Amino acid sequence: MQRRTLIGSTLSILFASALLAGCGDKAGDAAGGAAPEKKEITLGVTAGSSEEIAEQVAIVAAKRGLTIHVKTFGDYIAVDTALAQGDIDLNAFQHEPYLVNFNAKNNTDLIAIAKTYLAPIAGYSKRWKSVNEVPDGATVTVPNDPTNEGRALYELSRLGWIKLKEGVSTTKLTPSDIIANPKGIKLVELEAALLPRSLDDTDVAIINAGYAISAGLNSQKDSIFVESTETSPYVNIIAARKGTEKDPAYLKAVEAFRSPEIKAFIEKTYKGSIVPSW
Repeated sequence: MQRRTLIGSTLSILFASALLAGCGDKAGDAAGGAAPEKKEITLGVTAGSSEEIAEQVAIVAAKRGLTIHVKTFGDYIAVDTALAQGDIDLNAFQHEPYLVNFNAKNNTDLIAIAKTYLAPIAGYSKRWKSVNEVPDGATVTVPNDPTNEGRALYELSRLGWIKLKEGVSTTKLTPSDIIANPKGIKLVELEAALLPRSLDDTDVAIINAGYAISAGLNSQKDSIFVESTETSPYVNIIAARKGTEKDPAYLKAVEAFRSPEIKAFIEKTYKGSIVPSW
């Protein structure tokens, strides 16, 4: 009889322990199953207009309960590298063709989660007031990164200064695709950030909008030619690591970026040098 009682008590204890363990698991699932929504994120940008716009986005986001820390980098590669390594949460400085090229070269998996604005590339000159004044044999400085160099080459072909191979995507053009150079121009490839400084030493510099704006240049007023915005594939984006694109905090950042307040800021500040995509 005592043995039966002992066995029964032991079974009761084991059953109760299992029941409590099961309840504990469920309670843990309820309390910690889904990670709490982030209240702070870091957004990587380059200096100039990307940084200026991001700072305004941070102000809008703060009113919506999200803190955005803006981190500024000195060049394009550093911003994407930081994102790929998880040092920042998002970045906003590039167009999708550049991102695709970066992924291919670096075996990374970054994706675009939203479009932001178009920043037309343009040709500037301190020596000449119009395209027609630029002489044969002129020196032209262009960005040395693959996609933006393709943009520059396409604009030169549009002017009739060079002729390019047919069938090559604008996003993949390189100097090796030049099949004729009737104007005899001399191409000099430079890092994009250095192009504004080249204006004193070149006939024409083809400069990305962000760096042009930082140098006090407006593509609509100061350039001798500007990229068409009607069919351009070079709309800037917000980028994230693949698999994080549905993070609620990131979606909130996108909403802040594409808000009426930011659209008004861009239109008032850049006066056509940057064109919102929403």
